[in-house]
Amino acid sequence: METESCFRLRKPVLAVVSAPSGAGKSTLCGMLLREFSGFVYSVSCTTRAPRGAERDGVDYHFITEEEFQNKVRAGEFLECAGVHGFHYGTLRSAVERALCAGKSVLMDIDVKGAAQVREKVFALPPDSAVRSGFVDVFINVPSLDDLRNRLYKRGEDSAETIEKRLENAAGEIAESRSFGNVVVNDDLRLAYARFREIIVAAGKGAEPV
Repeated sequence: METESCFRLRKPVLAVVSAPSGAGKSTLCGMLLREFSGFVYSVSCTTRAPRGAERDGVDYHFITEEEFQNKVRAGEFLECAGVHGFHYGTLRSAVERALCAGKSVLMDIDVKGAAQVREKVFALPPDSAVRSGFVDVFINVPSLDDLRNRLYKRGEDSAETIEKRLENAAGEIAESRSFGNVVVNDDLRLAYARFREIIVAAGKGAEPV
């Protein structure tokens, strides 16, 4: 985008975005964040220790395993998962605070996490800030062959890793039917136009800032 932060949504949204690796999700989300002000990424809790210059409350909320499990039992997470021996989760209270403060929340998560969020959101009262602002989008690819070409062209992974990513992608694509919206990223400009249209509709329109 030539101009940054040109618009703001009239109503804050909770945008949950998932995609197979290599589908262009990060690019599309980056374009959205450059054009629209008022968006924040959700900050997850994690049981692992900070790395490098990571800061508590900025990069993650760093908590103990006991604290994490207490929050799981109390139903405080919109989604949570174990990764490489550690746990990660998104607090519903943090999302609610952002939405009530007039900020839109962008959650970039996998299809399993999105399914958890969807289940928790639809169990909330219809007038809750989280449910009324919820929108989920799956960024898809035209075909697995197209995705294979993209991953090989990117040149970041071994052939073995790429084939594993493709296997995972097939399963993720099968879950795309659970999403309220699917955007096929064949042409980046057209894909962003559709992605933008979905987010603006969820935000009840947009206005210049």
